Order: sequence, then C-alpha cells, then structure tokens
Amino acid sequence: MMNFKVIAALSLIALTACQPRSAPQLGPDGQPLPVAYTIDQREAAEIPARVLQQINTLRANVGAPALMMNPQLSAAAATHSRDMAAQNRAWHWGSDGSSPLDRARSQGYFGTLVGENISETYENDIQTLNAWMSERDTRDVIMDPTATNLGFAWYQEPSGKVWWTLLAGR
Repeated sequence: MMNFKVIAALSLIALTACQPRSAPQLGPDGQPLPVAYTIDQREAAEIPARVLQQINTLRANVGAPALMMNPQLSAAAATHSRDMAAQNRAWHWGSDGSSPLDRARSQGYFGTLVGENISETYENDIQTLNAWMSERDTRDVIMDPTATNLGFAWYQEPSGKVWWTLLAGR
C-alpha cells in the first residue's frame, strides 16, 4: 500500500512537470508584453559591479582604458534617477533646472563631465546598457576614450518602472 502511494505521488509530480508553460501575453502589435524587472536587495548590491564590468569589457575591446566607479558621480546619478521619476519624464534637466554638470558639482565631483545617459524602462541593467550601446550618442558617452570615471544609479517605482542614469567623467 505504501509503495502505491509513493508511485502515485511521483506520477503526479511527473505529470505536473509535463504541463505546458503559459505563453507570454501579447500586446496589440503581436509582441510579448514587457515583464517588470524587480530589483531586490541582492540585485541592488550586484548591479553597479556588473555594469562596470560589462562597460570595461566593451571598452577593452576597442583599446579604451577601464573606468573606475566614482561615488560622487553615482550620487549625482541616484539624485537624477529619483528626480526623473518624480517628474515622470526621462530628460537631462532636474526639476530645479539643474544640468548633469550642476548635479555632479553638487555632489563634489570637480572633474570634467563627459556625458550622461538616461533611460525610463522596465528592463534590467544589462538590457538598458545594450539599448544605450545600440544608439550612437549614448554609446559615445560610454566608449569615450578620455573617460576615466563612471557614476551609475537607478530608482525603481513600485510599479516596476526603472529610471536609470549613467554619468561618465574624467
């Protein structure tokens, strides 16, 4: 009797594994709807190093020097990510009229600002980096051979939308 129960339980588990997975929901254009990427504490701790490593790999492929994470630029990026969310628009100007350079200076960065990349998305950090690399103006900020410093931060809304900011400087 005990063997029958064990066989029945194992059979049920095996049949459950055979059920078809649900297909992704499709939008009106026939494309899969985006699934919100949630940044938990573990991911939050890993993202800056992962982005820096990916960028430095890309830069090494073209002979550009590696970037170093800069806490002042990252603080300026975090401030801007949160401010973009509050304004509900991705743009380079703060709600107080501040420019990327103004924000970097207010955080104590006195080097030269190479550029700022921003994004409003439901995608993760690597997908966002890939999107930036596919556009010339944002790729140029990341790949600028004179850049030596990187600031990177984000703000995630409860809805899952992520506001990403990258600052490059020297």
